Order: sequence, then C-alpha cells, then structure tokens
Amino acid sequence: MKSTSFLIIFLAAILNVNAQQEPTEYSIEQFYENTRVSGGSFSPDESKILISSDESGIFNLYEIDISDGSKTAVTNSENESLFAVDYVPGSGDILYSADKGGNEINHLYLLKPDGTSKDLTPGENEKAEFGGWNNTDSTLYYLSNKRDAQFFDVYTMEIGSWEPKMLYKNEKGYMVSDISASGIYLVLSNEITTSENQLFLLNTETEELTEISKPGFYYSGTGFNKDETELYYTTNHGGEFSRLMAYDIDTKKSDVIYETNWDVMYSSLSENDTYRVIAINEDGTNKLLLWENASQTPLELPEIEDGNIVAANFSDSEKLLRLTVGTSKTPNNIYVYNIQTKEIKKLTSTLNPEIDPDDLVSAEVVRYKSFDGLEIPAIYYKPLNATADNKKPALVWVHGGPGGQSRVGYFALLQYLVNHGYAVLAVNNRGSSGYGASFYKMDDKNHGEKDLQDVIYGKKWLASQDYINEDQIGIIGGSYGGYMTMAAMTFEPDEFEVGVNIFGVTNWLRTLKSIPPYWESFRKALYDELGDPTTKDSIRLKEISPLFHAENVKNPIMVLQGANDPRVLQVESDEIVEAVKANDVPVEYMVFPDEGHGFIKKENEIKGYRQILAFLDKYLKDEDVTMPDNVLKD
Repeated sequence: MKSTSFLIIFLAAILNVNAQQEPTEYSIEQFYENTRVSGGSFSPDESKILISSDESGIFNLYEIDISDGSKTAVTNSENESLFAVDYVPGSGDILYSADKGGNEINHLYLLKPDGTSKDLTPGENEKAEFGGWNNTDSTLYYLSNKRDAQFFDVYTMEIGSWEPKMLYKNEKGYMVSDISASGIYLVLSNEITTSENQLFLLNTETEELTEISKPGFYYSGTGFNKDETELYYTTNHGGEFSRLMAYDIDTKKSDVIYETNWDVMYSSLSENDTYRVIAINEDGTNKLLLWENASQTPLELPEIEDGNIVAANFSDSEKLLRLTVGTSKTPNNIYVYNIQTKEIKKLTSTLNPEIDPDDLVSAEVVRYKSFDGLEIPAIYYKPLNATADNKKPALVWVHGGPGGQSRVGYFALLQYLVNHGYAVLAVNNRGSSGYGASFYKMDDKNHGEKDLQDVIYGKKWLASQDYINEDQIGIIGGSYGGYMTMAAMTFEPDEFEVGVNIFGVTNWLRTLKSIPPYWESFRKALYDELGDPTTKDSIRLKEISPLFHAENVKNPIMVLQGANDPRVLQVESDEIVEAVKANDVPVEYMVFPDEGHGFIKKENEIKGYRQILAFLDKYLKDEDVTMPDNVLKD
C-alpha cells in the first residue's frame, strides 16, 4: 500500500512539473485584454476613488466605489487618452489632463457633472501641469509655458472663476519641483548636469531665494509639513545613494530623516502629518515604509506576494491609503488599505481572466561581469520550459533614458515574448539609475561605447546558459534603448542576429538640436552628459550616431516610430530605414500616425507587438512566418 501511494505521488509530481514546463501560449490580443490603471484620488466623502484606465482601448476616467468595488465610466473618449488628475474641492467637478495624438502638449480640463468639459489652459502650444490645491481648497496651482515656450511659470486659478493669475514668473529657467499649500514657498531646481543640480527655496512674498544644495550632488524636493516650517528633500550628498532630509526653514539647517543602501525616491505626509510614507528603490523594486510620523515608529503594511508598490496616496481623513501595486506577472492594481483596521481591499483586476498567471514568468534579479570586471545588474525572464534539451532564443532588452532603469514589474511586451519562448535579459548598463551616483555617471559622454559593451556582455551571459541557443540572440529596446539597439547593429554588427528599435534615436545631432522648447531647463544638463551639437562635441555625436554608419548593418532590423513624436522625429527613422535597405538587409518599418514617443492606444500596441513577434520568429527563430499587414506611414 505504501509503495502504491508513493508511486501515485511520484507520478503526480512528474505530471505537475511537466504541466509547469509547458505553459499555455497566449495571443497578443489576450495580453491586451489586460488593463492598465493609474491615479487613485479619493472623492471628498472618501466613498470613491478616481482612476484612469485603458479598458476601452485608450485611457478614460473611471470612478470605483470603495465599498463594493463597482466601477463607473466617467468619460468615453474614443480618440484621445484622458488622464485623471483629481476631484475639484467643494464641487462635483473633476480635473483631467490630455494631449493631442501623443504630442506631449498636455492641457488641463475641467469636467462638469453633466459631461461637458472646459479647457482651462487653451493656448495652442501651452503645456500645463497640475501643481496642487491651496490650503483652503479654494485655488488651483499649475505650471504653464504659455508666456515663454521654454520656461514654466506658476499660476493660480480660483475655483469657480478659473481665471489665471501669475504667482511666479520664471525668468531664469528653473524647474519648479514643489509648491507649498499656502503658495508662499516654491522649490526650484537649476539643472547643471544630469547628476548635479542646485536646489533653492523661494519665498514668493519676500522674494528671498535660499540655496539648500551643495556643489556636486543631486537634490529633489519632496514636500512640506502642514505648518510649512520644514521642507523635505532627497539628496545623494554624503554618499552614493539618495537619503531623505528635513530642512528647517527658520534655522536653515538640514537633518537626515532616513537613509539606507538604496535610493530614497520620495516621501509624503498625510493631511495632518500623522503618517509618512517613504519609497525606496531597492535593487529594481519598490519598497514602501509607513511611519507614525511624530515618533518615526514603523507601522504594518499588508503583504502582497511578489508585490511592487509603485505609488501611494493618503485620504484627507488619514484613515485610508491608496496603493498601486504590480507584480512581474500581473499589471498594476489599485488597493485601498485602512490604516486603523488594517483591512485591505483590491479594487481592480487588471489581468485578463483568460491568462493563468502561472503561465507567466516571475522576474529575477541577476548580475554579470562586463568587459572591465564591472558588475552589471539585470532583470531576467526565463521561459518556463527552457532546458538544455529544449534550448530557447533570447533577447537583450535595453531601457530608455539615458539614465533609466529596468525594474521588476509587469511589462506586457516582455511577458508576451517570454510566453512565446524567448528568454529576455533586461540589462541595467552603466549609466542606469538606482545603483549609486558613481554608476550613474559612468556613461557620461561615453554613450554607445562602454555602455554598449555592457549590453554585449549581457548577450555573452545569455549565451553561457545551457538552455539558450547562442546563435539566436537579438537586441531590442525603446527610446534610448532603441538607440542602443541600432548602435549594436551598426558598431558591433556581428554580435546580434536581429535588432528591434522602438522609438529610438539614430541621429544625435538632429535629436539634440530639435529638443522641445519646454525642455529648456533640462537642455544644458542633457548636453553636458551627451554632448553639445553646436560645439566640437558634434564630431563625437556624429561618430556615435547609427545613421551615419548604416552601411555597417548586416542583420535584419525592425523600426517602430510615432508620427507625432516630439523627441525622435519621424524623419530620423525614415532615413535610417532607407539607409539600411540600401545594404539589401531585411527591414520592417512601422509608423503609427496617432502616436508620439511611445504607445498610448491598445490597438497600436497590439499591431506593433504582434509584428515584433512575427519578425523575431522569422529572422531569429528562422521559422517560415508570413508577416502581418504593416501600419503604413502617411
């Protein structure tokens, strides 16, 4: 009897392992039956939260009833994505933000209960950003570049009249990072380089400008206490990683509130300063601390398996905390946590119920050595059924930036590719954020060189795994990662079998000269890191621009481009595509007439990502694949 039971258990274990090793493959349409959500403002009576969701195909506004989780559509836009900002205090109105076709010229809109809306910032080229409400909930603060396209001034609008009034005229090109609730104080940043800035506190009544920063470090404001006697900020002054500081406005002295061996990203206080949350970037994941503020006593937060808390927001009563939580196998979901009762409610279910999360892959943090011995962190997705007897093709994914970071979290494209048999290594090459100030600076004026070698050594790491087909490794990336993809295909043409460039730079001279005017406060810092195209730096910028070396490309490439992209102009992709075609190299080109720098519309993502998989199956797996219909450019 015992031996029979053992045999049954043994066979069941084998069957279970086999079942785990043969995941169901899902279509791109099934992956995009998933939903993306963002926001989560509490209604005045704290019975609902206001979110943005793309369940309609593009982002619209929805309200969720906290008690029963029921969701109601507030808007039904079919052309432009709308993003929730907040409920307007003392009214039934809602504030939201939208641009046109991905052009990044965001306006602020007032939505009335009857469904009508009003553009509060109607200037044709006016880009506006929400800055908060004042301490009596009677006035809106916002940033706008309507006076000068290069600089953002601070304006107020009284609720009801909605007439703009300038609070601060920004004549020095500072970035405005914080506005106190009284409007008395502004936190201003002068970007010197991408790793150094100056941080100032401006008293708008006395016009006194006080510098808080020390030379050589980076600072970021993260709010005031309720009495506005303290400003909070983060800085890497004093170490490799950013720590949370408190600045006493009267004594002009700073003290450390919290530090650890990772970057503190931000902190926020509840309405009456009873509670504080502190967000930490810990090895590519978000860690959130909740404190009783006066005593700095840690409070319990709910455990969510594989959870990555990406955002948090207190209700005005200080009883509730909205949490936005994702995992590497599920898109972000909205939760509400009752701090007093410790009850947590999940208010959204964003994963398509047709998809079994056990068929998807948990991201793993790995590290490998680059050409010079530098340790490179990466986020790794290994197909469930990859074995030495079942070798898989692989991709190196390169994040955007420069200075971005691949993080543990859900990314539909990567899960789609892994689900269809591709291992993916998302590298955090030198120059990535999150691993200390020294690591972040390592790619300055060295782009497309040492950081490219980090990417190539990621390929070598993949090739060393016994379940990877070393002859089937490609490269893929978006924005700066798209540049790195084309740099690899151009300057190291024998390394990768294919390259997929998503909205990527190929001509640094044009890109850096055509920076949108509203980036003016950041332009000099960007030039310091990458090079100034109007100086002798232009020689090196041309040397590292794939467009001018396209004759080197010998393996198939795919390029995706938004026609309304203000950062990487369509002409840039047009030119690299034509140049590579002249080599008699297979090129797949997709231009999306209603997108900017990245995808907003599900329909376009489905078309683009389906095409990417077909391209990879044909040219990396060497399968007999008929390419889907293309998206034709105008």
